[in-house]
Amino acid sequence: MRPVQFLIGGLVVLLLMLQWSIWFGAPDAFDALALRAEVETQTIDNAGRRERNAALGAEVRDLKQGTDAVEERARSDLGMVKAGETFYQVVAPATPTAQPPAAAPATTAAPQETSAGDPPERARDPAPDRRT
Repeated sequence: MRPVQFLIGGLVVLLLMLQWSIWFGAPDAFDALALRAEVETQTIDNAGRRERNAALGAEVRDLKQGTDAVEERARSDLGMVKAGETFYQVVAPATPTAQPPAAAPATTAAPQETSAGDPPERARDPAPDRRT
């Protein structure tokens, strides 16, 4: 019986060592799940970048081969007009301004005294705005 117990004990220890390395080793199962999520995110990001690159590539081909793309760019970005064309600019109507407020009621406060050296702005404003 003794050799069978050693064999079973050795197999149990080997099984525990393998399980330990699977769950808590360098790349454990939790890291694998995180890496899978990161790969999915990167795959989606790469697909978006591929679409953008394809659009930019098409624009480069248009600019190299034809004058239509250059003309469109000049019209939209620089506001250029061909010879013989008439440019019409549509301006939105100005919004009506608010009506001026009714005349302020007269106050009966006594006028403030000012020194001869003070400018008129200080004379009207007893507490000037002091910004730091």
